[in-house]
Amino acid sequence: MAEFVIKLADERGRVQQQVHSAATADELRHRFTHAGYYVYSVKPKGLTGSRKKAKLETFIIFNQQFLTLIRAGLPILSSLEMLAKSQKNAAFASQLQNVAARVRTGESISAAFEAQGGFPVIYTTTLLAGERSGNLEEVLKRYLEFQRVSLTFTKKLKASLIYPMLLITLVFGLFVFLITFVVPRFATLYDQLGTKLPPLTMAMLAVGQGAQHYVLYALPLLALAAFLLWRWTRTEAGSDRLDAIRIKLPIFGTIWLKYQVALFGRTLATLLMGGLPLVPSLETAARSIASKRIAKAVFASVTSVREGKGLAQSLAGTKVFPALSIEMIEVGESTGALPGMLNSVAEFFEEDVQTALTAAMSLIEPAILIIMGVVVVVILIALYLPIFSLGNASNFQH
Repeated sequence: MAEFVIKLADERGRVQQQVHSAATADELRHRFTHAGYYVYSVKPKGLTGSRKKAKLETFIIFNQQFLTLIRAGLPILSSLEMLAKSQKNAAFASQLQNVAARVRTGESISAAFEAQGGFPVIYTTTLLAGERSGNLEEVLKRYLEFQRVSLTFTKKLKASLIYPMLLITLVFGLFVFLITFVVPRFATLYDQLGTKLPPLTMAMLAVGQGAQHYVLYALPLLALAAFLLWRWTRTEAGSDRLDAIRIKLPIFGTIWLKYQVALFGRTLATLLMGGLPLVPSLETAARSIASKRIAKAVFASVTSVREGKGLAQSLAGTKVFPALSIEMIEVGESTGALPGMLNSVAEFFEEDVQTALTAAMSLIEPAILIIMGVVVVVILIALYLPIFSLGNASNFQH
């Protein structure tokens, strides 16, 4: 007999974690399932796997190969061991070996992957749904479709941000070059001439001299501040505050909110089509969302759903989700086609995000170029103004 840590929920939805003895993880899972509990996970006590997060593209390729081997009739354990040996990434191979070792001792594949700590919550929950329904192939196929669509959409978003980020980097680099290299040389020239300088030139020279003297102190301080800010955003309070600021941003706040709603819709649809009940699907979807505000709203709606209210009504009560998404979900509930309508919600908002982001970038790119031009012109005017003054004075004397 071995000891296992089991996470479960009773008929009222109260989640708890307990330690029990059993011959295998599946035996303990079946014991509590038959007793009327919903079992989230069963893990061997004290046995932990690698917590390094697997790269998404590598993970998708593995699942495609895993699905192919299962369809070909190979046992799950043999498929895992074969794929673990073929992995070039040592950390990912180690994780798969740990999964295979757990499955060999009788642990379910969903619990084995969950114990690694580096795999998405939606993936382990999807595997659990496949185990419960006896249709692992189908749920893996749906999960792969979900990840391919999400990966394609994410790549499009990143590609649309590359050019603006490049422009911002060039503007910053040009400003640093002018202030730290060009301005100090003009300062030396004007010191030798001993002429009276205009206020704008004096201010620019002061900035250049300050940058030269304090840059070695400023860079480490900026790096430390950035690190501390990054650590703070990893805390619960910090991530909540960051998400609140992000959502309130003009233009981009709405884009971020719609992107998270699209992710929620696609995640929930994938879980429901895999055969998972609505409440566990909502909880898993909430844990898969980056936005803390959306996640809290989904968790808040779970209580209303347990009380018998509809999903659309429960989400509307949070006052976070866009009205259109609520209306579409309500139609899906009334027609009995909620998973399909959730996919439609995701597709609609993904297209909306792409369109809004393209429009925003078309406005931001010229704005960056204008700012860059203004900065360069102001610096050049400040530096050459005394030379023009000297030229005018010389002409006046003649």
